[in-house]
Amino acid sequence: MKKVTRSILQELNSVAASKDNDYLIDATANNIINSSINLFELIYRTYDEDTANELERRFYNSIRSADPRKFKRGMTKIFESRRNNNDQSTGSTDTMGNGTRG
Repeated sequence: MKKVTRSILQELNSVAASKDNDYLIDATANNIINSSINLFELIYRTYDEDTANELERRFYNSIRSADPRKFKRGMTKIFESRRNNNDQSTGSTDTMGNGTRG
């Protein structure tokens, strides 16, 4: 006889389906809210105020419009800005005083 196995995701889905949706929604929302608070605290510790405000705005807009790409675009701008700043700071000058990249 062949034993039927189920994935963890299937098990979780069956448990979630058998529970009252009100409690599931309450618990999920609570987790998302706490995670969001932690994310904002990290953002405000990591970035300057203008950048943090922009990321917070993008986060809210991403949720409102159900489009995570809006937040991702903001993060991509930060990555590119930091990369450009690092590229500029690693430039060197040759013996003639001309900037070269090394």
